[in-house]
Amino acid sequence: MLWIVFYLFFPALVIYLCQKYPLFRRIGPVVTCYLAGLLLGNAGMLPPGIGKTHQILLTVTIPLALPLIFFSLDIKKWTRLAGKSLLAFGLQVAAVIAAVAAGYLWFREPIGPESWKAAGMLIGVYTGGTPNLAAIGTALQIDPSVYLAIHAADVLAGSLYILLAITFLKPMLKLILPPFLSRGSAVNEEARQFDSYEGIFSRESILPLVKACGLSLLIFAVGGGLTLAFPKSYSMVVAILAISSLGIAASLFPVIRNIPMTFQAGQYLILIFCLTVSSMANLGALLTTAPAAIGFVFVGTFGALFIHMLLCALFRIDADTAIITSAAGILSPPFVPMIAASLKNREVIISGVITGVIGWVIGTYLGVAVAYLLRSL
Repeated sequence: MLWIVFYLFFPALVIYLCQKYPLFRRIGPVVTCYLAGLLLGNAGMLPPGIGKTHQILLTVTIPLALPLIFFSLDIKKWTRLAGKSLLAFGLQVAAVIAAVAAGYLWFREPIGPESWKAAGMLIGVYTGGTPNLAAIGTALQIDPSVYLAIHAADVLAGSLYILLAITFLKPMLKLILPPFLSRGSAVNEEARQFDSYEGIFSRESILPLVKACGLSLLIFAVGGGLTLAFPKSYSMVVAILAISSLGIAASLFPVIRNIPMTFQAGQYLILIFCLTVSSMANLGALLTTAPAAIGFVFVGTFGALFIHMLLCALFRIDADTAIITSAAGILSPPFVPMIAASLKNREVIISGVITGVIGWVIGTYLGVAVAYLLRSL
């Protein structure tokens, strides 16, 4: 019981530290939870019977988190996107699939039998974000050490990607891509802060959020019930995809979509998942897997970037739109305003945020589908 309390409330401490201290803010809550869990699990601090607690938390956190995250999405806003932005995002998805498939063929032997699951996770995270990565890892029941190695490598590759995106990428692409044509539109209403927990315990937020959590629990129960109709080897995949679909369907109702802080509540559950899965990882196995995982992730990240930019050149998509849709996929929507600022172009924020949100919606389906396709090769 004490350890369940620890896992449930330690992420709250992490969020507080990230809001108060710049060092933790730079590291970020996800990485902080991973590091804390890895230290906890490999320092001999956990009791022998902790496995049952881990299994409970892994079973409930992601299925409960996904509907909460999807509740906040306004799918109707996708219609605001210009054709070029949607095309650029489609090319990003194609580039990610091609690059990850190439990386899988290259690194499947060093990584081992979990490599097809890792490929699915990378498809999900490079079209959507961490929620998709966690959902696919849960659905495919990937080994915790491989999961952690892939995510750690992704953090490293993502840091280098950000450095490239805010420095040399636009000057390089201006040589082959046309310039951005300003439309003079309003740009800031979509650039909300996805990671701000300010006001989550206010009177206006707490009661509606409790109701949203109750709806998420109901969706979880429905998804869990559907697994009884399928073989055990596919039951978790069915549950995750059903829960995602029901969460997306619920977001179509304004009374649900307008509940404040549902995204943040879902992210909090993902932090619990990160803390739990990293505390299960064996550091020795992680270090053994890490070199191959780094190679796989780097091929996926920068291979996708290279292919995407070539396709954008072929379809004459401007440099700013190409970069912002790439960043929305590789990094996820919260990074879009920062990348837009480096481009000195606030007009692309809407395109970046909305295409990134589309990636959140499709990433889990796409990742699971491609993973099973690669396994069949």
